[in-house]
Amino acid sequence: MKKLLLIGVALISALTILGFWGFSKLGGNTPIEVTLIENKPENLAGITYRGTPGNEELGEIFKKMEAQKGLHPGSYLHTIYEVEPAGKLDTMVVFVGINQILPLADMEYRSFENNRYLLAKIKSNKWVMPDPEKVKEKLSEFAKENNLELSGIYIDKIISENEVQVIAPVK
Repeated sequence: MKKLLLIGVALISALTILGFWGFSKLGGNTPIEVTLIENKPENLAGITYRGTPGNEELGEIFKKMEAQKGLHPGSYLHTIYEVEPAGKLDTMVVFVGINQILPLADMEYRSFENNRYLLAKIKSNKWVMPDPEKVKEKLSEFAKENNLELSGIYIDKIISENEVQVIAPVK
C-alpha cells in the first residue's frame, strides 16, 4: 500500500513539473512589457463587424484584411473590440484593419489624436497567452503608477502567432 502511494505521489510530482516546464517553454511565464510611446498611434484602415462571434462574415472580414495586409508590406493586422461578447450568441462590435498612412477605398479610416500611448508587448504561444483582462489590468497599473489617464480604447496589433502588442492611447 505504501509503495503504491509513493508511486502515485512521484507520478503526480513528475506530471506537475513537466506541466510547469511545458508552460514555461511556451512562454507562459513571460512578463508583459509595458512602455510609454511619445507618438500618435498609427492610422488604421479597415472594416467594422457587428454580429455574433461565430458568423462566417467575421471570418470573411479577417480574410479580406489579411489580403490587404499582403498588398501593403510592413502593415499589420489590428483589432479594436468596441463591444466584447460575453458568449457565442452575444452581439459583438469589432473593427478589423491594417495600419495605413492614407485611407483605402471602401474601408473605414481611423486616426487617433492622442499624442502618446502605452504599448504592451506579449510574447508567448497562443495557448498560454494572458487573457485581455490581465493585459488591460497591467496597462492600468502602469498608467496609475505614472499618473497617466487612458482613453479606454485598446488596439490589438497582431505581429505574429506568438506576439501581440496592445496599444492603449493616453488622454
